[in-house]
Amino acid sequence: MRWKEALAASLLLPLGACATVPLASPQADQIGKEFTPPAQGSGALYVYRSGYMALAKKVDVSIAGGAQAALAPNTYFRLEGPPGPIDISCRTDNTAGREVQIQPGETRYVEVAMNAGWLGPSCSVAEVPPEQGQAAVRNAKRVIPQ
Repeated sequence: MRWKEALAASLLLPLGACATVPLASPQADQIGKEFTPPAQGSGALYVYRSGYMALAKKVDVSIAGGAQAALAPNTYFRLEGPPGPIDISCRTDNTAGREVQIQPGETRYVEVAMNAGWLGPSCSVAEVPPEQGQAAVRNAKRVIPQ
């Protein structure tokens, strides 16, 4: 029955087209989902990408000061460091960015989203409330920033 084989192949094809990124160990992922406060005098930042828009396309994220990561759908990373303004940018077919101010002892959450556009998908960066960020992180896998 050829139509069953064709149906199965068409359902599996999108899975093979998903963007791949280097994932952290399951233990590191679990630790990230505990949302522990940052070390004394530091701040923490979670950056995540949720949803399934543009499955085959990863989003390159860079943080002023050096950290970089590629985010596939439903992935995140956590950074901890000195408080102050942090510039976050994403790059796909466009570049977008935002500055987030982090105070000592504070944890902030930023969503990097893929959006439909006339010429293809584009990315955006938006700070979100802790409840929204934590819910997204719980449903994501941790990546390894470089």
